[in-house]
Amino acid sequence: MRGRSLDRRKIDWAERFAGRPHAYRPRMTASPLSPAAFPSSTGVALVSPSPSAPPAASASEAGTPHGRPSITELRLSAFAGHRGAAFPLGPLTLLAGRSGSGKSTALRAYEALARLGGGAALDEAFPDPESCVPERARPDAQRRRGFRIGCTADGPEGPVRLDLAVQAEPELRIVGERLTSGGLTLLETALVDPGRPVVQAAWHTAGASPVTRGPLPDDRLGTALLPLRVAGKTDGQRRVLAAAEQMVVALRSVFACDPRPGRMRVAVPLGSGRLLPGCDNLAEVLWRTRRECGRRHAQLVAAVGAGCAGPVVELRAEPLGDGTVRAVLDRGDGVRTPLGLLGDGELRYLALALVLFTGPGVLEVDPVAEVPAALQSLTVLADGLDRCLPPRQTADLVRLAARMCERGHIRLAGAVSDASWAAGMEGVTVVDLGA
Repeated sequence: MRGRSLDRRKIDWAERFAGRPHAYRPRMTASPLSPAAFPSSTGVALVSPSPSAPPAASASEAGTPHGRPSITELRLSAFAGHRGAAFPLGPLTLLAGRSGSGKSTALRAYEALARLGGGAALDEAFPDPESCVPERARPDAQRRRGFRIGCTADGPEGPVRLDLAVQAEPELRIVGERLTSGGLTLLETALVDPGRPVVQAAWHTAGASPVTRGPLPDDRLGTALLPLRVAGKTDGQRRVLAAAEQMVVALRSVFACDPRPGRMRVAVPLGSGRLLPGCDNLAEVLWRTRRECGRRHAQLVAAVGAGCAGPVVELRAEPLGDGTVRAVLDRGDGVRTPLGLLGDGELRYLALALVLFTGPGVLEVDPVAEVPAALQSLTVLADGLDRCLPPRQTADLVRLAARMCERGHIRLAGAVSDASWAAGMEGVTVVDLGA
């Protein structure tokens, strides 16, 4: 970020998390940016919401009582099978519905936004963009089709909205982006010249000139690039930076996890000790975590004992002499069960419990360097959270997640086929996609 060192940025974030007042948050009600809609020539009427739309809930109402930047709403305006959909996201959210209701699609959109927030190119975030286009979307005269997604990030700056319009055909590119806060448009981009790989951007300045204009690449999230383009000299620019930072921090703090039992059963070589999204290297991670944090490991063992069949007095990784390690359950009285003998449900339960008890330092994620470690949070995306698990075991796992999410350092968004058992469960937000 121009003009500010990494240490200064960490101090800035610490002050915002502590709730101290900022000199750069003046009250503004009118947007100097053009209210022009996103281009509508991509086959799905890429029109952005009105900047004067009612603001989202406050941080405490939206499920961020600890003030850490978090995504509190996911919007799929026109994405695959979803149209005009908006999903509230609390600290622990279950997306429920039958097969084909769009649960996995919603989590896929969330993960794609997270990748863009981390600086990934558009084709990395959407490797199969044609599948994101609504099925009945018709191409325009230039044979262009696309999709629209967005989200709201709550945190120290209040609710900040991001809306994105993407052209999927004939070539993948961003054709419009809007970042808003408190009814004020902070950033707006639009594709002006289809022959150039850029969009024309305008961001709030509130100085001698009300806006600053310039080109941004059409394959990157403009919001993630703002810290490199905005000097932060005026109150308006500082407000833009603060909102962009909050959105990027909230998006980047994501770990998509889908344990694959077949790969968890084999011995693995020792490496970095960072858990992969498929939990293939679970034994290696246990080798590390058991030595580094005895208290959390003891909590994990207790959770595994409650969720797996038979007694469990210890969970450990054993070296095999060939540079590899395997994980075993210690049943007591000298009996040890290799994880390879456990069922798929038990392995998925164990892996997800391990994720809930760890943090960015153990998971294969890129932590946000600008935010002090004690103030970071992580959102786990768990597609098929109840896969291979009976309702009772799923409920036990969700209760464990609720306890961990209550502390504020971790959030969970999971997809389940049925969440009727979660009715009235404290700390759980259920979004019924079949309703």
